[in-house]
Amino acid sequence: MKRVAVLYGGISVERDVSLASGAKVIEALREAGCNVTAIDVGHDLAAVLAALNPKPDAVFNALHGRFGEDGVIQGALDWLEIPYTHSGVRASALAMDKAASRAVFAAADLPIANGRVVGMDEFEHADPLPRPYVIKPLNEGSSVGVSILRAGDNRRSEIVRDWRFGTHALVEEFIPGRELTVGVMDDRALTVTEISATHAFYDYESKYAAGGSRHVLPAVLHPQARDEAMSLAVAAHRALGCRGATRADFRYDDTQGEPGRLVLLEVNTQPGLTPTSLLPEQAAFCGIDFPALCLWMVEHAACRA
Repeated sequence: MKRVAVLYGGISVERDVSLASGAKVIEALREAGCNVTAIDVGHDLAAVLAALNPKPDAVFNALHGRFGEDGVIQGALDWLEIPYTHSGVRASALAMDKAASRAVFAAADLPIANGRVVGMDEFEHADPLPRPYVIKPLNEGSSVGVSILRAGDNRRSEIVRDWRFGTHALVEEFIPGRELTVGVMDDRALTVTEISATHAFYDYESKYAAGGSRHVLPAVLHPQARDEAMSLAVAAHRALGCRGATRADFRYDDTQGEPGRLVLLEVNTQPGLTPTSLLPEQAAFCGIDFPALCLWMVEHAACRA
């Protein structure tokens, strides 16, 4: 019986999401026959390290956000020489840093939105791009801190006042059209899901609240766009050096007709595993139930030390 430690919770703003993901993973791995130790990660790193002694056969990393998917915990697990799920230090750090991942995508000739990094003091005094545009933190996930500014919107000072994500932000052109996502397991793209949010855009509440969004899979779109989205998801996974499971998010502008324009937004190296999450839905569509998905991740765990 494989001994698996599940790390969940964490100290980022996505703690509640991670607790929900971790609870489902723990249940699924036990159903799959693993001997599971649940470790609620808090501020005391020494306590986490103590909980990993004796060493498990593998760690299932169900942490989200900073310190959990940005290479920090991955580095600690490499140091301890414990195999862990998902991507390693480099890929995790690159994917979490939106400016860095944009540079990687551009170098790989993948389609990205026009944008740039701006200081919040600059943002307060002038629009950095023609409206509409999107402002987002450089190092957060789950759409935390994301806002869309359209013509006539006077929230710029309010956004600066409430900003708690560092001194800089990423600003990108707003891409009209549809929200698409593609799950990847190693070099296999699963399918394309279209996400229709009940709010103005696919924000934090849309992602995790019951009824916050509607998922259509497979997405109904032009075959050329579908094939391109799946190909780009694998290409982005490879460009960052990811392993295990990831999820690539896109905007698809078909407002001028199909096949339309695909724009890669980001790659999530720690896709959500909550009851409303996209990767488990796509895996199930491909015939992989949730316990099998979690067990596949454990079987593909690796140490990069």
